[in-house]
Amino acid sequence: MTDLTGKTVMITGASRGIGAAAARTFADAGATVVLLARSDEEIATLAGEIGPSAVAIPCDVSRYWEVEAAVNKVVETFGRLDVLINNAGILKPIVSLAEADPDEWGHVIDVNIKGVFNGMRAAMPVMMAAGGGTILTVSSGAAHNALEGWSAYCASKAGAAMLTKSAHLEGVEHGLRVMGLSPGTVATQMQRDIKASGVNAVSTLDWEAHVPAEWPAMALLWMCDAASDAHLGEELSLRDEALRARLGLGA
Repeated sequence: MTDLTGKTVMITGASRGIGAAAARTFADAGATVVLLARSDEEIATLAGEIGPSAVAIPCDVSRYWEVEAAVNKVVETFGRLDVLINNAGILKPIVSLAEADPDEWGHVIDVNIKGVFNGMRAAMPVMMAAGGGTILTVSSGAAHNALEGWSAYCASKAGAAMLTKSAHLEGVEHGLRVMGLSPGTVATQMQRDIKASGVNAVSTLDWEAHVPAEWPAMALLWMCDAASDAHLGEELSLRDEALRARLGLGA
């Protein structure tokens, strides 16, 4: 396991799913984990479960000033920010373009694209000044394939993937390690919402087809290790059997 003893890791969307699994995984690897989410009670409970190495900061990632304040608080408290995991993301509304509510559609953009930008914008100067850091974006196969009813999600994930490439391009010479992870379909509440919608082929998948949230959490941890340096600037896919095998995640 990658050793992150002495490192500080900020995880957005940390209240459940991949974010919560990553918080536990990174804490087990020795890191101090900073949990960001709008649901302050849930991240406070999770931080209490993890113990002294976890801190909860209520934050709406769609608002830059809140993300900036969270980063500043982390630096003031711990003196460093080593890893940022841009995990926060929403799917709904699942609706056709012709029927989409403009405000609801725009909110997905605010969280899934602006949220990633806000994290990068707040963290990159801090990391550059320190000589380096790691920024990981949780992406999706939807960034590369249009799906019925998911126009906001697909468009936002595509935008976030391009932001990740841009951050690599601009940050690599300053010591930044930037990558994306497409986790495939994961057994989280989002998949329950997809199933309930009955829209497009993803909603027809059996629950057993989804991987546990701990799998992408382990992949994200490995991406913080120098062993993954050959993939800087890339988007890794957890559907890749070779990657799964390398991480010991089964077939």
